[in-house]
Amino acid sequence: MTMTVSFVAAGLLLQLAQWLVQLRTRNAATVDVGWSVLVAGGAAQAAFLGEGDVMRRSVVAVLAVIWALRLATYLVRDRVLARGPEDGRYRELRERWGGAAARNVLALYLAQVPVAGLFVIPLAAAMRGGAPDAWSVAGIVVWLIAVVGEWIADRQLERFRGDARNRGEVCRAGLWRFSRHPNYFFEWLHWWAYVLIGHAALLTLLGPAAMLLFLFRLTGMPYTERQALRSRGDAYRAYQRTTSAFIPWPPRGVTS
Repeated sequence: MTMTVSFVAAGLLLQLAQWLVQLRTRNAATVDVGWSVLVAGGAAQAAFLGEGDVMRRSVVAVLAVIWALRLATYLVRDRVLARGPEDGRYRELRERWGGAAARNVLALYLAQVPVAGLFVIPLAAAMRGGAPDAWSVAGIVVWLIAVVGEWIADRQLERFRGDARNRGEVCRAGLWRFSRHPNYFFEWLHWWAYVLIGHAALLTLLGPAAMLLFLFRLTGMPYTERQALRSRGDAYRAYQRTTSAFIPWPPRGVTS
């Protein structure tokens, strides 16, 4: 599905407004919030204007909107309203860009519109077809596992960071004992729900493929790991040696 004019126009206005706000707050974390909101809006628009059985379109749209708005709410609470330091990824970019930071951050905000559109494509593909079937049920089960898993990972990290005694320490609580990025893993797993729901449409594979690329190479794990090494040093290096980077797995060399 190509992005409609209304989606692009609304997305650009939203991202421009958020960029203007971050000029005052010096916190670019809203760029991720904007992406989530745009995916939710794109899913709703695809369900309203797209092709396929009405119930199928509704199911996909509801799943995508709930996932996206849960993520947006978490990001607002954890990275925007918390009033802590700006996310390390964006601090690193500002330092690298120097005097061109304002212009480049604007480009980063606006780039979320086509990126969100990229992720709306597999959602629209999953909406095409007949009434929901057994594949749809399997997709909903995967969606539930992924969203609950991501919520648990976020809550565990939030509680760990909220304890002053853990300052400078590495979170190994709950799911973080088995993966250095369980939140990213479940975010990626979530996109497989639409592959199952729209199993006859190859374009649904774009969701998990694109998310894996972004997490491993572009915006996710590389920046997060570098920031963790800077702030936690040898403790995080030890964590890297024993703990799976992505897929939850028993820690290496740990017997209890």
